[in-house]
Amino acid sequence: LVFGLMDVLNFGHSAFISFGAFIAASVLAGLAAWVGADSAVLNLLALFAAIAAAALFGLAAGWFFERVIVKPVYRDHLRQILITIGALIVAEQLILAIWGGAPIPVPRPAILEGSVIIGDVAIETYRIFACLLGLVAFVALYLVLNRTRIGLLIRAGVENREMVEALGFRIDRIFVGVFMAGSALAAMGGAMWAGYQGLISGTLGAEMMILVFIVVIIGGLGSIEGSLLGALLVGLLGNYVAFLFPKLSLASNMLLMMAVLLWRPWGLRPAVKP
Repeated sequence: LVFGLMDVLNFGHSAFISFGAFIAASVLAGLAAWVGADSAVLNLLALFAAIAAAALFGLAAGWFFERVIVKPVYRDHLRQILITIGALIVAEQLILAIWGGAPIPVPRPAILEGSVIIGDVAIETYRIFACLLGLVAFVALYLVLNRTRIGLLIRAGVENREMVEALGFRIDRIFVGVFMAGSALAAMGGAMWAGYQGLISGTLGAEMMILVFIVVIIGGLGSIEGSLLGALLVGLLGNYVAFLFPKLSLASNMLLMMAVLLWRPWGLRPAVKP
C-alpha cells in the first residue's frame, strides 16, 4: 500500500511491525489467564484483543507519521529514505526505553499450541491460523482496492493526482487513510509474528524490512496479488534454502529478486506496466 501505491520509500515501516509485536506481547501478558485458559473462546478473545490493540496503535501512529514526517518529503525519495531511517532509529530507542533491551517472551493462546497432522506432515496450528488470517486480509484488501469507490479513487490518485483533485476529491485525505491502513496492517503483522517467534527484541521489524521490500519489488508495485505471489516465492525459497544451506537463505532471496527484475523489470504482476 505505502510503497507500491503511494510511491513512498518508508524505511520506518518496520517500526510499526516492532511496536505491534511489543504491544501485542504486553496485552497477551496482561490477559495471561485468558491465554492459558481451557476455553477456546477466551483464548481467541485474548489473541484478537492483542491484534486489535496493535492495529489501533498502527492507525494512530500512521496518521502522525504521515502528517509530520512523510508529508513534507512526498516525491523526494532521497529525503524519504533519510528521514524515515531517522524515525526508525527513534522508534527503536523508544522501544528500548519502554520495554528494555532484553528479549521478551510472548505467550501463545492454548488453542493455537500443538500441530495438525495432514498426511505425513505435521503443521503448527498457529501457522495455519496465521495463513487463514493473512488470506482474509488479502481478500479484504483486494475487494476494497478493486471493487469499491474508494479503491478506484486511490488507484486514480496514484496515476493522476492532479486530475482527481480537479474533480473535487481531497486526495491528500485519501492518502492519509491509505498510510494509516498500511501502518495498521504492519502492526497486525508484527502482532502475529510475535506469537510465532515466541521471543521478540527491538530489532524485530528492522530485520524483516529487507524481505518486505524484496516481496514488493518482486510482486510489482501497487499490486496486492503480486505481493501475495512474491511473499509465497520468497517464503518458500528462503525456507528450502535455509534447510539445505542456512547461511544462504537471504542471499537466495536477493538472487531471486535479481532474476525476476532481469526477466520482468516491472515485477511479476504490477498494477500498471510502464
